[in-house]
Amino acid sequence: MNNQEKQSMNEKLIGSWRLVRYKVCNKNGKVTYPLGEDADGIAIYHEDGHMSVQIMSAGRLSYAGGDLHSGPQKAVAAAANGYLAYSGSYQLDPEQATIEQNIKVSLNPNWEGDTQLRYVRFRDDQMVISSEPVFIQGERQNNEIVWERLN
Repeated sequence: MNNQEKQSMNEKLIGSWRLVRYKVCNKNGKVTYPLGEDADGIAIYHEDGHMSVQIMSAGRLSYAGGDLHSGPQKAVAAAANGYLAYSGSYQLDPEQATIEQNIKVSLNPNWEGDTQLRYVRFRDDQMVISSEPVFIQGERQNNEIVWERLN
């Protein structure tokens, strides 16, 4: 890969992205959508090497009391179960078409301080991110997140 192609991949990554689809596929080929087929989300990759990803299920219920940080235990658990969020720094390797994401903060405490490798490819105004199989819905599954450029 020449310098122009590497620069092009960097330029393609930088920006804000809207979720198109978050799906997983098990070893038998069954496709499911962990946060629903109508999940919504935003990913931001900044030129300074920082990133943030937020994905949520559609139609999450508001807390009855309106408190910013608390609600009924079942409502809080349901809200957290329908949300995926993490931020930190990243390093793009254009030659390998990978992004190494260094998670600083995450809704999932197991990811805090973790480094995760993602595979990235671009098609038109979309970015497709996947990884090695991960433990989702009780089994190791392949995942694919499709993003569409916002800016």
